[in-house]
Amino acid sequence: MAGTSGVAGTWGAERREWSRGDRARTAAKLMLVWVALLWLLEVADVLSGHALDGFGIVPRTPSELVDVVPAAFIHFGFAHVAANTVPLLVLGFLAALGGIRRFAAVCALIIVADGLGVWLISPSGTNTAGASGLIFGLFGYLLVTGFVERRPLGILSGVLVAAIWGTSILAGLAPTQSGVSWQGHLVGLVAGVAAAFVLRRRADGALRRRRASQGPQEGGLYRP
Repeated sequence: MAGTSGVAGTWGAERREWSRGDRARTAAKLMLVWVALLWLLEVADVLSGHALDGFGIVPRTPSELVDVVPAAFIHFGFAHVAANTVPLLVLGFLAALGGIRRFAAVCALIIVADGLGVWLISPSGTNTAGASGLIFGLFGYLLVTGFVERRPLGILSGVLVAAIWGTSILAGLAPTQSGVSWQGHLVGLVAGVAAAFVLRRRADGALRRRRASQGPQEGGLYRP
């Protein structure tokens, strides 16, 4: 009986280890593809004489509502893409470690809420585009999701994210910067925090998944 328990425990540990590694590889590939797409779109924009800039959001114009999502993938020049590349890679990777489906839901919520917010409150006559709203949203999401779900590792991740990116985030919220949509940054940040609450995992569901990943124990039962 003890021998059976040991084999099951080893199997469970190997399965958890494989799951972590597989999830990390998937998250890394996803974000590399995402960032590569942003660069390819900017190349296409330059080659087309900046025709893609029209997918930015012009506030309170009904026809511009269709650009709420595309605007998150369009940038105004290579310097703009470069500024967003590293934070999107890192924050996106960390958020995607929680599961691709959940990550997709988080990003969708942030992008749509941020786009609508920009459409509603940005100054008239402006054209807003770029991934920075999503970046601020992912920062907000990672900052609070560990506390919301009471996960020590998530809390540690949030603290590290705040220590590394906190100063830049605060600077991006300053309304005095020329050519920067602090409105988009602010709405994205709020949307990310909201996503942490709306899409939080229930503790009992996480416990059931953890038990299932450990495999069968003595007598064919799961450890309580």
